[in-house]
Amino acid sequence: MWPDEARAQAGAVDAKLAAGTAGQLAGMVIGIKDVLAYAGHSLQSSSRMLDGFKSLYTGTAVQRLLDADAIIIGRQNCDEFAMGGSNETSYFGPARNAIDPNRVPGGSSGGSAVAVQADMCLASIGSDTGGSVRQPAAFCGVIGFKPTYSRISRYGLVAFASSFDQIGPITRSVADAALLTEVMAGPDGMDSTASQREVPAYSQQLTPAPHYRIGYIADAVNNEGLNPEIKAAMETQLDVLRGQGHVVEAVDFPYLDFMIPTYYILTTAEASSNLGRFDGVKYGYRAPDATDLESMYKKSRAQGFGPEVQRRILLGTFVLSASYYDAYYTKAQRVRRLIKEKTDELLRQYDFLVLPTTPTTAFNIGEKQDPVSMYLADIFTVQASLAGVPAISVPVGEDAAGLPIGLQVMAGAFREADLLAFASTITEEVLA
Repeated sequence: MWPDEARAQAGAVDAKLAAGTAGQLAGMVIGIKDVLAYAGHSLQSSSRMLDGFKSLYTGTAVQRLLDADAIIIGRQNCDEFAMGGSNETSYFGPARNAIDPNRVPGGSSGGSAVAVQADMCLASIGSDTGGSVRQPAAFCGVIGFKPTYSRISRYGLVAFASSFDQIGPITRSVADAALLTEVMAGPDGMDSTASQREVPAYSQQLTPAPHYRIGYIADAVNNEGLNPEIKAAMETQLDVLRGQGHVVEAVDFPYLDFMIPTYYILTTAEASSNLGRFDGVKYGYRAPDATDLESMYKKSRAQGFGPEVQRRILLGTFVLSASYYDAYYTKAQRVRRLIKEKTDELLRQYDFLVLPTTPTTAFNIGEKQDPVSMYLADIFTVQASLAGVPAISVPVGEDAAGLPIGLQVMAGAFREADLLAFASTITEEVLA
């Protein structure tokens, strides 16, 4: 199905090119993460729960890609319902890093990152809830961009945590990320949370300013959990930025230790609500051994969801329960506000904040058995998600084993144009 469609689309694009009517993305070969709706095509969220399900409609972001004459070649493996940081929770089994198949590609958009890394497609479209575009991009040595929350419509994206989820591109160049964002972004009548702001021509605004004020989060760079080689790469890059004439200063961010607990309380709460629709009644997996209505609900969900998704649903249900709502959920919302206000304050003082994308390079498949250690791998990416600001991961070298290292840059809300222009200078410096 996919190969025949791709060839037919390529033929149609060729005809448009000859006629001079081709769209912005004419001929760009793209893969989409298995959480994005495309009418008539499988949409499984890499879960048994949606085994055999085909989407009845096309999501806004995907439709805009098609309208711009992109060629979509397939759906891509991910963590189940986008819940994970290693692509090991997928019903289809783990995606594998193209540099070393024994290592993870990151998650949850692991298959999307590997597809770009291995030249299976020019770009992938993933989703980023707490780092799911940026972290695999860092592990695979490519570029991962999370726009401002609401910049791209979420209509057609299978919901994990609705106040965090954001669609974003994974590419080999900042220019491609800018162009794809430009095409996908903008108001959408099907998503009331989508921003009404006009979309700049990002792809035409990649010329950076001569000098920027850059803050780096000292506690992140000096974190004892940070791989020494990543720290060295960070410090080298900061020196390069100083040498280019930018103001580079250390900044304090006092909430670093609170970000992971806050993020996981809020996202599991939203996940427990969003995943309530998968109950074996109207669509998706239904337990064959159910004997009555109650057992159908229980067995369908127990058999259809994997262990990590079940864990997050249980955690979310717990923090939303009457006895613990104020102790956990309400308190986490207050801390999220503090994190957002402090991040926004720093981004008014500085053009950008830089920090590592990940505390380590790609780890071995099966290495992190403890869920807490897996969650802590998100420590540097969840800040932008909690604050709703744009962030990008760009490759800045490799460790001694040849595994890629990612640098993360954040900017103020809706300052994607500035962020992309600045990121393009970093990638040019690394590639030079």
